[in-house]
Amino acid sequence: MPVIVNGVELQDADIEREMDLHRGARDPARLAVISAILRRLVRSEAERLGLASANMDDDTLALAVLAREAPVPEPDEASCRRHYNSQPGHFREGEWVEVEHILFQVTPRVPLDALREIAQQTLALIKGNPSSFAAQAKALSNCPSSTGGGRLGRVFRGETAPEFERAVFATHAQGLLPQLVETRFGLHVVRLLDRSEGTRLPFEAVRGEIARALTDAARDRAWKQYASLLIGRAHIEGIELEGADSPLLQ
Repeated sequence: MPVIVNGVELQDADIEREMDLHRGARDPARLAVISAILRRLVRSEAERLGLASANMDDDTLALAVLAREAPVPEPDEASCRRHYNSQPGHFREGEWVEVEHILFQVTPRVPLDALREIAQQTLALIKGNPSSFAAQAKALSNCPSSTGGGRLGRVFRGETAPEFERAVFATHAQGLLPQLVETRFGLHVVRLLDRSEGTRLPFEAVRGEIARALTDAARDRAWKQYASLLIGRAHIEGIELEGADSPLLQ
């Protein structure tokens, strides 16, 4: 069934352009359609507001529309300091974890559900026999670290994908993480071997970083709300949409 947005049918090329942004998601085709719808709606809104020009790409237009329709205020000193004080485990220097992993890489040719099942089976096997980790890594991992039994060595904050970093720095316990870690690269079985807490940086040294993070988070919330508003007042045929699954434009 074709998807029609305010009387104009989405083309296959519109949807295909979005697919790479959602590889590895549970329903990449649906998310690609929603992203294509939102791009169409944002461009129409930019044209209505007189913000569009020939040399502006869709992402630039989205930022311009958001700045006009849902501006995000700069975080003040008190907000930044509250965030700093509420995150005692963050903003550290010299913090590292020693980690090993088994990567099950997501590719267009491998169904995600089948890949997840293999990764889950491997995790369960290692839970029952921890000494098999290195052998499983050598046999199954799609990472070059497989030749060393999956060992990545010391990993410092900022050196890996944010999703991976959040998982490995979130726990102070050593050993096998009980759940798979899902990143843009695929599914990981992860074991923590050692860690160093490092030292905490003073507020003044990270104030700018905190302000940027708070601004980005506020912009994401504003975009989700605005995207739901655009979808809600548009006439869309061929797909049932709910505000909760409206993705951000990448």
